[in-house]
Amino acid sequence: MNTFLIFLILIIAVAFFLVVVIMVQNPKGGGLSSTFGGGSNQQLGGVKKTTDFLDKSTWTLAVALLVLILTSSLAIPRQGVTSDSKILENDNIELPAPTETPATDNTSTPVDSTFSE
Repeated sequence: MNTFLIFLILIIAVAFFLVVVIMVQNPKGGGLSSTFGGGSNQQLGGVKKTTDFLDKSTWTLAVALLVLILTSSLAIPRQGVTSDSKILENDNIELPAPTETPATDNTSTPVDSTFSE
């Protein structure tokens, strides 16, 4: 299996889980924490711990996604790329002879003196 394909599958999986974790959260403090008895204080884990878990998992998945994307660039298959440069191979290239430029015209355009100070 290609290394880039493995990175691609991991990136898709982490992105999917990141979307799920973000969609479970509610920006107003509700979300999953209020779904499981947010009004009662007799919960096993507590609302605060659920919110902390979702927050930490969001950051963890976001960092993991960023790292996977950056490291996957190293695994991109590069076809047709060689380590030898074609510029270095062609040291003895003959440059064309310079062409002659037409003689410059010594006639100058008159300067309008109305704008000079």
